[in-house]
Amino acid sequence: MTIPTAPVAIPEAVASLGRGDRLVPVWRNALGGLTFRAEARTRRRAPRYIKWGPLQSETSMAAEAARLAWAEQYITVPRVRECGADATHEWLVTEALAGESAVAPRWLAEPARAVAAVGRGLRALHEALPVDACPFDWSVESRIANAARRGIHLPKSLHEAPDADTLVVCHGDACCPNTLIDDAGEWSGHVDLGALGIADRWADIAVASMSTEWNYGPGWEGALIEAYGLTPDRERLAYYRDLWNAT
Repeated sequence: MTIPTAPVAIPEAVASLGRGDRLVPVWRNALGGLTFRAEARTRRRAPRYIKWGPLQSETSMAAEAARLAWAEQYITVPRVRECGADATHEWLVTEALAGESAVAPRWLAEPARAVAAVGRGLRALHEALPVDACPFDWSVESRIANAARRGIHLPKSLHEAPDADTLVVCHGDACCPNTLIDDAGEWSGHVDLGALGIADRWADIAVASMSTEWNYGPGWEGALIEAYGLTPDRERLAYYRDLWNAT
């Protein structure tokens, strides 16, 4: 994902969903999807986020809406206001949460605090979401099957996953930008849970720690894993990073 720096054309569906609010583009993904912050021109409506993007087969915004509705019983996640689709695109409107992304300029300038908050936040998410009550799956088997449906053929090595360490309800996209941090430097919520589901906790830890290099530069992976409360498991880190990159 990238932060748009050039003017962004507002899709017709987004303009309609904005209902006259000021629309500020905040993210663009590799598929051409956009996220806008909708800021009311009066004080009568709280800020919202509008996600809009092309229909695609890996996941859907309807799937994310279902996961958010379930997860909000246990952790701080955006509350869904609207979700829909047309023949080519889909959209999701959620309430804004307190805090800023862990890759907001303030936190890019303070990587030690940001990385620690992301690690603690991921551990808190894993401890708060009940595995026994979760209806969603993010296991290796489900991810391989999803990739196959999209025409992605994985090497044999990725069909041979390490034994699970601890099953938790994983975020599913635990990259640093998807943790929010408050003014005190502590995690305050999680966003982008379209792939949330049960899996080994290292599936999330591998991606979160790998993303520290993308966002803050080299040298921060160990700090995130330490903040989570573990020492690095090199076999599981390598496997789940390879699976992430391949799928």
